Amino acid sequence: MSLEHPLLFKSLCYVDGQWVHSRDGASIAVQNPANQAEIGHVPMLDREQISSALEAAERAFEAWRQSSLDERAAILRRWHELILRHQEDLALILCEEQGKPLAEARGEIRYAASFIPWFAEEARRLYGRTIPSHIHDAELSTRKVPVGVCALLTPWNFPSAMITRKAAAALAAGCTVVVKPAHETPYSAFALAQLADEAGLPPGVFNVVLGEPQMTMQTLVQDPRVRSVSFTGSTRVGRLILAAAASGVKNVALELGGNAPLIICADADLEHAVQVAMDAKFQTSGQDCCAANRILVHRALYEAFLARFARAVRELRVGPGMDERSQIGPLMHQAAFDATAARVADALDKGARLLVGGEPHALGGWFWQPTVLADVTPTMRIYREENFAPIAGVLPFDSIDEAVAIANDTEYGLAAYICSNRLDEIHSLIRRLDHAMVAVNGTRFTGHPIPFGGMKASGLGREGGSEGFEPFVETQYLCIHHQGQRY
Repeated sequence: MSLEHPLLFKSLCYVDGQWVHSRDGASIAVQNPANQAEIGHVPMLDREQISSALEAAERAFEAWRQSSLDERAAILRRWHELILRHQEDLALILCEEQGKPLAEARGEIRYAASFIPWFAEEARRLYGRTIPSHIHDAELSTRKVPVGVCALLTPWNFPSAMITRKAAAALAAGCTVVVKPAHETPYSAFALAQLADEAGLPPGVFNVVLGEPQMTMQTLVQDPRVRSVSFTGSTRVGRLILAAAASGVKNVALELGGNAPLIICADADLEHAVQVAMDAKFQTSGQDCCAANRILVHRALYEAFLARFARAVRELRVGPGMDERSQIGPLMHQAAFDATAARVADALDKGARLLVGGEPHALGGWFWQPTVLADVTPTMRIYREENFAPIAGVLPFDSIDEAVAIANDTEYGLAAYICSNRLDEIHSLIRRLDHAMVAVNGTRFTGHPIPFGGMKASGLGREGGSEGFEPFVETQYLCIHHQGQRY
């Protein structure tokens, strides 16, 4: 991997403006999922070193919160400019450690960068309000204040964007942060830290640490200096984080798993519906919490849709992310590969119809054939579980009531998709779906101005948009008495 800015490829954690090794020499290998080759080794800090990062963040907080919005915004804008200047290097690093096709990696870097100027500017609108007073001779008002030190725990499927979506909001609001990236994809986080350093973020304001996962999570979440925890990852781990944060009564934002339905109504344009299904299911090789895992097709279109969808899926090009022609990369690790094989076997054992794929890819390693399974039922794991793989499960429905029942038949409530040309049907579906984000006749719906997040077991709180500040600010109430009685 040849970079124009070689300093972006760091193999050290970033604490208090310094690049640090683990004190005991502990490290972990990072693999390229396309060939399992070692990219390098990164340090695994001990509990005291992680605590020192929190100490640095706490020490830096007072000066950072007192800095003006203009000062913070100027630094954040420089960070944004540096990310865009070095976006090709960042995409190469991301592709190498995560495995997604290079075109998607480039898109993620641009997506990651977009959150920074948005929050730098939107922080100017963290307004308080004046309250008509019920107290004689007193003025009442509120203001938004930063909560303090924030722990940001981010996943491997979007290793750059999930950092900036959280950190930009926290930093713009006046908080300091300690980021714990996934140990599978640390290099993207270290590269962002390098550019944050070059942009002029003061020591201690932005820190990146790695350590044994359970210990690191507990240390960050339970430390009393941490006032807000923002996590993106599985619902299982999110529940553990929520429980761990409860004793400290911390702000918690959780962006968790999904099991998105795509509802293709009888009046939908068939060719367009196929393209929507392709886009909704196979981005990031299906390793996406918003992926359409359950594709519901009205029976009138069912067989025609299956034929066209299977043909399109069969034409997807599988390969290493560095190959510009690749559309589907490898699964992230052996556990994901094994879970994919088990889900496909379970569906076939229970009567699913295999139309495409269904087996490991000829490339070997962690590559899996893009797969279409028809006639999926609620008894199958592929219907019930979040499916982080290039596997599409398709099932028919006969009425809108039935489609709604199937779509809502999940503990998750993150995203849903609809294909229809009838406005009355579209709005009826939207009102009845227990999913926090609904895309109609398309799949592009995320971005810096929108409130991203889920209902039910898909999480708490929102990221992006003005709502993205909520985990990182508190409302402070002021009651200012003038001369006279005080009650």
